[in-house]
Amino acid sequence: MTLTPVPRLAVIVVAAGSGTRLKGGAPKAFVGLDERSILHHCLVGVFAAEPAQVVVVVPRGFEGEALTDARDAAGGRADLVTIVTGGETRQESVSAGLAALWANVETVLVHDAARALTPPAVFDRIVAAIDAGSVAVIPTVPVVDTIKSVDADGRVVAAVDRSELAAAQTPQGFRRDVLEAALRDADADHTDDAAAVASAGHPVATVEGDAVAFKITTAPDLDRARALLSERLSPVAAPTPVPRGPQVGIGTDVHAFGGEGALWLAGLEWPGEVALSGHSDGDAVAHAIVDALLAAAGLGDIGTHFGTDRPEFAGAHADAFLSHTVGLLSAAGWRVGNVSVQVQANRPRFAARRVEAERILSAAVGAPVSVSATTTDGLGFTGRSEGVAAFATALVVPA
Repeated sequence: MTLTPVPRLAVIVVAAGSGTRLKGGAPKAFVGLDERSILHHCLVGVFAAEPAQVVVVVPRGFEGEALTDARDAAGGRADLVTIVTGGETRQESVSAGLAALWANVETVLVHDAARALTPPAVFDRIVAAIDAGSVAVIPTVPVVDTIKSVDADGRVVAAVDRSELAAAQTPQGFRRDVLEAALRDADADHTDDAAAVASAGHPVATVEGDAVAFKITTAPDLDRARALLSERLSPVAAPTPVPRGPQVGIGTDVHAFGGEGALWLAGLEWPGEVALSGHSDGDAVAHAIVDALLAAAGLGDIGTHFGTDRPEFAGAHADAFLSHTVGLLSAAGWRVGNVSVQVQANRPRFAARRVEAERILSAAVGAPVSVSATTTDGLGFTGRSEGVAAFATALVVPA
């Protein structure tokens, strides 16, 4: 047997949780997504990234199942797999993983098995940041929910500025000596490994995470992961196979004026304008773009992924909708080529802020977005200034 060259990198996959909230009848990592477990799908992504020693930390009694999953996911890299038994806390489990590292390992990534669909590109971004000189790096995504500060009696005290917040994901990357020292000297049980490193006085850098790297915690999370996995493995959602060439989709959305708070449209806040009503912020432009992208990729429509049964998108702005949509496309093997969107409304006036809107929307989808605006000469509900309509055309190409 030809052995894989000894790597400088290790990935500790933490799979020792009980999964109480998931109620899957087994420890979370061993619950099935399809015919394979959450752990198996997680490890497929791990082994698709840079070659690394892979240490899987599991509950006592599940070492054999973990080894079977790991060897199957590893393919020709099975000699890189190490299985260890976890502890009572996350820190104890990570410390058990650290104790199993080979001597030559310099960089350590700690990854939650519950983030089973994390793309290999996220691992690559973390490793690149460590190679560039950071001692600790985490992937983050924008916070979707509207955040409120609440007192002990459950009353809202104030709104929290979402622009200063980010949701942390895994894998979290560290220089090995830094992580080992931080966990050895920790005087409290931290919620993640970056918190322990930050508590030890080290700066923690961030890189872009991915919307599909969400943590499977509850039954709805599991349903979402299964749906995404089905789309990823079977891009044909319709009876007629979709050719894997450039695809075009059309999306429309309308919202009436009369919502609470400020007007948000095309990813911008419009002070002094009447807000649009809707489950989220009523941004018809962003929503039309979402529908066009999903249609082009054959992934359903905005109601499929952002319906009123998704409370996390209540009040959400364009960046949350668009970043999540781009993540869905990425998971299904697509990327955005470009988008064109037209707004029909008497107000707000787009001319002065069109370039700004294009910049914000283009950054959110990672591709050029052009915006145009028109009125309807007094005809229809937009002509009566009752609301806003938007029409988008999107091009997607195989990733």
